[in-house]
Amino acid sequence: MARTLELVVDDNGFEVDGLIKTFGRTTAVDGVSLSTPRGHVLGLLGPNGAGKTTVVRVLATLLRPDAGEVRVAGIDARRNPAEVRRRIALSGQNTSVDDELSGRSNLVMIGRLLDLRRGDARRRAGELLSRFGLDDAADRPVATYSGGMRRRLDLAASLVGRPEVVFLDEPSVGLDPGKRDELWQLIRGLGEDGVTVLLTTQYLEEADALADGITVIDHGRVIASGTPTDLKRRIGGHAVVLRPADVADLDPAAAVIARVAGREPDRSRRQELAVPVAGDAEFFQIVTQLRERGIDVGEIAFRLPSLDEVFLALTGAPTADVAAEPATDATADAEEAA
Repeated sequence: MARTLELVVDDNGFEVDGLIKTFGRTTAVDGVSLSTPRGHVLGLLGPNGAGKTTVVRVLATLLRPDAGEVRVAGIDARRNPAEVRRRIALSGQNTSVDDELSGRSNLVMIGRLLDLRRGDARRRAGELLSRFGLDDAADRPVATYSGGMRRRLDLAASLVGRPEVVFLDEPSVGLDPGKRDELWQLIRGLGEDGVTVLLTTQYLEEADALADGITVIDHGRVIASGTPTDLKRRIGGHAVVLRPADVADLDPAAAVIARVAGREPDRSRRQELAVPVAGDAEFFQIVTQLRERGIDVGEIAFRLPSLDEVFLALTGAPTADVAAEPATDATADAEEAA
């Protein structure tokens, strides 16, 4: 009997509810629930071994869940994995394009593998090469491309089939800040086109810049979710960060801050003072008293906590632990395989 396609029309690009996945005696994902609206970017963060990769692999139908509901583009991923695969794209940390072929040939080949007619595949390749700023290099071997060009081509390759949902695993790893900004603009453009994106990244500023919402998981469970601003407010308060114009003024400036804020500022970063404050009134008091004492300010900021600080407060893990999840034994290797 032919399997019927169950398609639920809803506003979510993907959702999981009560997801459980075990490997032997290890529970990699323990009751995770998350979702994001169509056309939005969801950042999935967590320390090493938290279960991020397992969640992505389940959503991409590379792993079958032990329990829970999984829908991608309105389709039940457990019942119709093949249909889900027609609507998604997965871009990993390592580019998947062929070095020996040109950029154009790579995209045409992928189009043909997706059953596009030759003319349609060439037209789609041309559209994407233009959109991603690769026109001039379109007919050069990919082996001659820079790292940033390769990442752009890899992202273009994931869009040949016009997916509704794209899973991006560490998309800007290894790129310099300029190339990373270019890639960020392209990722923002996906949402404008109505594509839903799940983003895992080791750069907290990347999640802050790109994600409409963030879900943090630890030990296989969701421990926080919300917009970046919501999560920053959750750990409370604002902070004042100050760099005196003259390093000789560090101690006098620290004394002013301590008097106003009622606590000694953090001096762990060279030539910088940072302290939590109750609100903007204390910020303005600090500014006024610095001016009265003739202390010139090089830089001063009144801000919410950074996403790095939020991550540390929530998980107790340094932000370096957001990197790819290494295997520590055979079970973990199955859990967190790239």
